Amino acid sequence: MRGFFFAIIVTNMQRYGFFFVSALLVVLDQVTKLCVKGFSLFGIEHSGMYLGESHPLVGDVVRLTFVENPGMAFGISFGAGKIILTLATIVIAAGIAWYLRRAIDVGARRVVLVGVMLVLSGAIGNLIDRMFYGVFYGEAPLFYGKVVDFLQVDIPDISIAGEVWTHWPVFNVADSCVSVGVVILMLFSAHMPTISSLRVGKAPLEEDGTV
Repeated sequence: MRGFFFAIIVTNMQRYGFFFVSALLVVLDQVTKLCVKGFSLFGIEHSGMYLGESHPLVGDVVRLTFVENPGMAFGISFGAGKIILTLATIVIAAGIAWYLRRAIDVGARRVVLVGVMLVLSGAIGNLIDRMFYGVFYGEAPLFYGKVVDFLQVDIPDISIAGEVWTHWPVFNVADSCVSVGVVILMLFSAHMPTISSLRVGKAPLEEDGTV
């Protein structure tokens, strides 16, 4: 009987472990953002940084710089259709969660699961900002919050269309998760289960004919 319950525990850990790690990454993302922006919660107050404030972390190569953006990752603006972006992100995050759940069930490659998990974490992390930060900080209605960015990395000066870039667009933990996850999925795209295969409960076959 003890072995039976142990097997159940192990199975559930394997099934939900990626979601647990995803939740931890979302918490890390939110904690870092709250530390930068500041908060007043449960009698605890933290003033945070003022908008535009910047401090060196690794010389001037990596700086802690507080900026906010109303759009997508890395400060990409989405114009007036902010609520469309937020609602679309909810649908996309739900779709990614479904994909991850089904990919786990069919035994997809672990590296693919890690990539999907990272993208899910980043999507949820920035979604929380857009959905709730405007209300939480009394700055905007629901769905219209701004995403908190704070990591600035120096790059060699680049001129694009007359605009000089002296550093990589300021980003956050969620952006990093999305970027790393997308790179992983691009590298291992051949091993990603298709939607149709997930619906029937089958993982893609490798070149040698094994899953």
